[in-house]
Amino acid sequence: MAEPLIECVPNFSEGRRPEVVAALAETIARVPGVYMLDSQMDPDHHRSVITFVGSPDGVVEAAFRAAALAARQIDLEQHHGQHPRIGATDVIPFVPLRDATLEDCVLLARRLGQRLGDELHIPIYLYEAAATRPERVNLADIRRGGYERLKQQIGVDLERRPDFGPATLGSAGATAVGARQPLIAYNIFLQTSDVNIARQVARAIRHSSGGLRYCKALGLLVGGRAQVSINVTDFHRTPVHQIFELVRVEAAQYGVMPAESEVIGLIPRDALIAAAEYYLHLNMFRREQILEDRITAALAAE
Repeated sequence: MAEPLIECVPNFSEGRRPEVVAALAETIARVPGVYMLDSQMDPDHHRSVITFVGSPDGVVEAAFRAAALAARQIDLEQHHGQHPRIGATDVIPFVPLRDATLEDCVLLARRLGQRLGDELHIPIYLYEAAATRPERVNLADIRRGGYERLKQQIGVDLERRPDFGPATLGSAGATAVGARQPLIAYNIFLQTSDVNIARQVARAIRHSSGGLRYCKALGLLVGGRAQVSINVTDFHRTPVHQIFELVRVEAAQYGVMPAESEVIGLIPRDALIAAAEYYLHLNMFRREQILEDRITAALAAE
């Protein structure tokens, strides 16, 4: 029986020093049983996202080693970027892929969280399925106010006490560790430099302010362009193309159109196929018509 396969997608508060991001990726890749899939960095967000998969023990060890390196290399006192963050290693989610459950990933998150707190003395907040209290399920609630506000509150506000580690904040900040289903990080650039329009559009589409379920969004200014930065937490129920269409409708109220969009990290194939079906108006399309899938199936049958 094959060993369970877990995905891990840590986000680091470093998007301007390629040598640091490369060192983080190399640290992860050296762990036995782990396979690097992708590494992306963004200087405006001042953030990098690394995706890898592996055995349960392998992904926990790789995440720990990368967080240890990030704590030495990234100083939150000197960090300024567009994306909200609370730590050098800002967030570490575990995602079940093959022969694994969400509960398995909850156990991995708590195991890693305790180790990071005990050995690296980093405050750890458990989120999503691993959360120990309802107000910490949503990552945005944990990160609200960023590193700067957390630094003021962590030692005095009992509600801000971490799940693991000390109630003090060093230059490596804190880390949110969690378990979740696959997530799509998706950004839409608008044909304007007015960030207030992006903020209004983000407010209209995100679920927390009455928009689409499974959609989180912020309005940011990135590279001189207004960007709607989106996390899709369940693309089966809220597909990417539905989000794009709503952004187009909302932006049009301000006389603006989407210019382009981008995916950060990896995206499930089914999300892109669903978008193709929608925009191409494919009639009676079957997934068995995808050439590469038929070839793979034919070769596997030999």
